[in-house]
Amino acid sequence: MLSTQLMEELKNIVGLENAGTEKQDLLCYSYDATQMEFLPDMVLYPADADEVSRILKLANAEIVPVFPRGAGSGFTGGSLPRGGGIVLVTTRMDKILRIDTDNLIAEVEPGVVTEDLQIAVENLGLFYPPDPASLKFSTLGGNVAECAGGPRAVKYGVTKDFVMGLEVVLPTGEIIRTGGETAKGVVGYDLTKLICGSEGTLGVITRIIFRLLPLPEAKKTMLAIFDSIDGAATAVSAIIKAKIIPTTLEFMDHATLQCVDRRFNMGLPAEGRAVLIIEVDGDKELIEKQADIIHGLIEPHGLVRFRVAQDAAESEQLWKVRRLVSPSLRDVNPTKYNEDIVVPRSKVPEIIRSIEKIRQKYEIPILNFGHAGDGNIHVNIMIDREIPGMDEKAHEAIREIFRAALDLGGTMSGEHGIGLTKAPYITMELSPDQLAAMKAIKKALDPNNILNPGKMFPI
Repeated sequence: MLSTQLMEELKNIVGLENAGTEKQDLLCYSYDATQMEFLPDMVLYPADADEVSRILKLANAEIVPVFPRGAGSGFTGGSLPRGGGIVLVTTRMDKILRIDTDNLIAEVEPGVVTEDLQIAVENLGLFYPPDPASLKFSTLGGNVAECAGGPRAVKYGVTKDFVMGLEVVLPTGEIIRTGGETAKGVVGYDLTKLICGSEGTLGVITRIIFRLLPLPEAKKTMLAIFDSIDGAATAVSAIIKAKIIPTTLEFMDHATLQCVDRRFNMGLPAEGRAVLIIEVDGDKELIEKQADIIHGLIEPHGLVRFRVAQDAAESEQLWKVRRLVSPSLRDVNPTKYNEDIVVPRSKVPEIIRSIEKIRQKYEIPILNFGHAGDGNIHVNIMIDREIPGMDEKAHEAIREIFRAALDLGGTMSGEHGIGLTKAPYITMELSPDQLAAMKAIKKALDPNNILNPGKMFPI
C-alpha cells in the first residue's frame, strides 16, 4: 500500500486529474491480453520526461514499484502490476513532434498510436514499415519496449531496426538521450538497442526518433492455397531462393482454416491444407513481374488455388481470411495461450509436425498461423479452464513446444517478449552466464529494483 503522503506528492507532480486511485480507475490498468489481473495501488498519467523523472525519484526513495504501460495490448503480462504499486501510463505523451522529409526521420512521443504515425508519414510519401497486429491501438513506446514485429518484418525488419535515438528516464530518475539523428554513430555502448526490447525494465521511454523510408510505389497481394503444410513451406523456400523478398509471407494451417471457414463461410476449398498470403511492394512494373514469377515458383508445390488482387479493395478481401483468425479462435475454446516461437524458415514443416505430435499427446486443440517468411509461428493452445487438468496440460504442451523450437535452432519468442508468462521458461534458452550478465545490467541501472520488477527473469 502507498502512504497517503506519497499519493499526495505524486498527485502534485501530475495534477489531480491525471492521477487515479478509485477502484474503477485501477481496474482498467489491472489486465492486458493475457487475461491475468493484478490491481495497482495508483495510476499516473505523466505529461513529459520531467514528470516521469520526479515520479521515479520518489518511488526510489520510498522503494515503491513502478510499472510503465502503453496501450496494454501485450501477450506476456509485461505491463501488469503484480504485487501492486504504481502504473505509469504514457498515453498522454501522444504527439508526433516532427517529420523531417529531408533526413527521413520522425520524432514522436511514446503514446502515439502506431497506425497514426504510419498514416502521417504516408501522407508525405514516406513509410514506417513495422506493423504489429495491434497497430490500430498499440502505442510506439510499447512497440519499442517489446521490439514489436509484424508481417512486414520478413522484408523490412522489426521495430529496433527503425529506432535511431531515444529519450529515456532511467529507473533512478536521470534523463538521458541515446543515439541520434545520424545514420552512423559508434561513440560508446549502443544504449538505444539495449533499451529496445527491454520490456520497461531498464527505463521509461519518453521520446523516439525513427528512421523512415520512401513509400513504395505499389503493392501486389496474392492468396495461395496448398494441399499440404509441407507444400506451403517449400513454396516459401522457393520464393526466397529465387531472390525475391516479399513484403509479407503469412501462413495459416489446416486447423486455423477450418476454424475461420466454419464461422465466416469463406468458401475455402476442401482440399486446402495451408494458406500463404504473399505481398510484394516496390516499382509497379517490377511487382507485376514478381507476381508472375511467384506463381510459377509455387505451382509445383501442391498449389490448389492462386488469386492475385487487382486493386486495393480486392487486396483487403484476400487479407480478410487472415484478419478473421483471432475472432474465430474463441469458437474452439474460451481460453487462449498465444505463443510466438521462431525457427529457421526451412524448419517450418518440422516444427508444425512436432506441434501436431504434441497436440495428439495432450489431446488439446492447437492452431498455428503467423509469419512463414521469417519462421515466426503463432502457436495457439485453446483450452477450457472449466475442465479439470486442462490448464496443466497446456503448460506441459507449451514447454514441449518451446523445446521443439529450440532443438531446431529457434527461439521461444520472436515478438511478444518474456514478461511474466515466459519467465518460468527462460532458462531453457539462456545460460546461467547470459542471465547473470543481464541481471548485472538491471542491477546497475535499477539498484532498488523498482522499475517493472518481476519481469523477464524467473523469481
